[in-house]
Amino acid sequence: MADGTVVLIGIAGGKPGDGKASEVVEQATAVAGKGLEGDRYFDHEFDSQVTLIEAEAIDAMARDAGLRLGYEEARRNIVTRGVELTGLVDKEFKVGSVTMRGARLSEPCQHLANLTNQQVIKGLVHKGGLKAQIVTDGQIRVGDTIQTQ
Repeated sequence: MADGTVVLIGIAGGKPGDGKASEVVEQATAVAGKGLEGDRYFDHEFDSQVTLIEAEAIDAMARDAGLRLGYEEARRNIVTRGVELTGLVDKEFKVGSVTMRGARLSEPCQHLANLTNQQVIKGLVHKGGLKAQIVTDGQIRVGDTIQTQ
């Protein structure tokens, strides 16, 4: 049963914290325990390897706070639609053929605010997405389904 879909994939090269914008891609290679190939956080020592955010959260911020943020500006690897990410902490789910496990919520940070707008912290508090571990290797494509059970 599909719960949602992938609407955008972003890979940001460079070094962590350098502010380099994400490149929007049609597909990405997920490597278990390492991340998305080409991403600046690939193979770093973190509790998660990929970040996801709901398109609905970005849309609500634009509607409710008048703060427009392009999906790629959210600085998350995967933008989803139709799935509630907050309920996936400590749970396995599939993005296309790739199995992931929710590690923790991803709150908006000052770095994101500095690169976009200071109001983004308030606009995305408790709606900033999910940090997840990649459990199995595979390809993730725009349009892939997200299955939570």
